[in-house]
Amino acid sequence: MFFSIVIPTYNRLPILQKCLTALERQTLTDSKVTGYEIILVDDGSTDGTLDWVAQNQHQLPHVQTFAQEHQGPSAARNLGVQKAQGDTIIFIDSDLVVTEQFLQAHADALVKGKKQLGSDRLFTYGWVINTCNFENPTSEPYKITDYSAAYFATGNVAIAKKWLEQAGLFDTRFQLYGWEDLELGVRLKKLGLKLIKCPEAVGYHWHPPFNLEQLPRLIDREMQRGRMGVLFYEKHPTFDVKMMIQMTQLHRILWGLLSLGGTLNERTMAPLLQWLINQGKPQLALEIARIFLNWYNVKAVYQAYSDRHKQISIS
Repeated sequence: MFFSIVIPTYNRLPILQKCLTALERQTLTDSKVTGYEIILVDDGSTDGTLDWVAQNQHQLPHVQTFAQEHQGPSAARNLGVQKAQGDTIIFIDSDLVVTEQFLQAHADALVKGKKQLGSDRLFTYGWVINTCNFENPTSEPYKITDYSAAYFATGNVAIAKKWLEQAGLFDTRFQLYGWEDLELGVRLKKLGLKLIKCPEAVGYHWHPPFNLEQLPRLIDREMQRGRMGVLFYEKHPTFDVKMMIQMTQLHRILWGLLSLGGTLNERTMAPLLQWLINQGKPQLALEIARIFLNWYNVKAVYQAYSDRHKQISIS
């Protein structure tokens, strides 16, 4: 098999440098993988991403770059798939740093899965370990909070190109944050594809340590996710999707109670969060902040759903 690693990126040059360098250090131990290419799609970055790649092309022999105006990751991944020469696509994000065995692990899991299932209707999903360690991201151990129950997520997944094309690629209407990969996953599941977990294909997802200055962006992201969640539900109006996007009375009651109806928010909880950060526990502070972040998300879902139905009734 020949891998095409598709990476959308937008203003992430420092960690992207580590991402691409790690992908150039792959160790392939047998003939299952005949080669690989790295398809980097720049989604309108303004941080000199394309200039840096061009200046360091001699150190990045597998990298091909393509550029588009800022349209979001769905359009960027679709362009990457269209340009890919490989029969198998690997999606990762541009802030993911992988181990040297990454490609071989996906290849082994794909071959083993095909034998076990007696079919090639499958894809592999590797581990994604979150880390704040920029200098040495691959030193982070696996944590319970790194577990994901997602069926199809583009942080670390390998799938035959033909299944993506048959499913129809990503829906580019998902231009805000969230759900574009899980929505494609629903369509892949309808094609009968099976998820094969591949913990040996490890990627370390870097993000800066949590601080209070990030809260406005995180709140905005949750509100975007709520709006895109309604689009997800409109395409697939099932109870499973309602649970995923938190558009149920259960979620409304749960996060409403935990946040005391929004009384616990970015302002009232700021002293506690800052104290935890000062104690060297930014991750714990972030997990506590998720209480009101989820409340913002649930409110945004219901508001977007209400707005959508008002538009329909007017039209």
